[in-house]
Amino acid sequence: MDDKIKELVDKQLPPDEELQELAEFFKVFGDATRLKILNVLIVSEMCVQDIAYSIGMSESAVSHQLRVLKQMDLVKNRRDGKTIFYALADTHILTILNTGIEHLEEED
Repeated sequence: MDDKIKELVDKQLPPDEELQELAEFFKVFGDATRLKILNVLIVSEMCVQDIAYSIGMSESAVSHQLRVLKQMDLVKNRRDGKTIFYALADTHILTILNTGIEHLEEED
């Protein structure tokens, strides 16, 4: 390998720990239920009951997936009385989802 190319590769390649974190981050997007939840939250912030109704799943299953999404900082929540509302954590999540859809819709 050319030394200049090797040097460029070394500069481009993130540390192993960062790559592992990135792999864990993208793994969260590998579940259709979590993708449904994220897409529902694009429309509006919602409580567990509304999300469950929107995607046709149990509140228990939705709560479990929301916990995973929250641990990865993909969703945030706020409390209003006894009700907890969930929303996308930031606009980066919308960008990631839209970029993935655009990639899939590209014609060869």
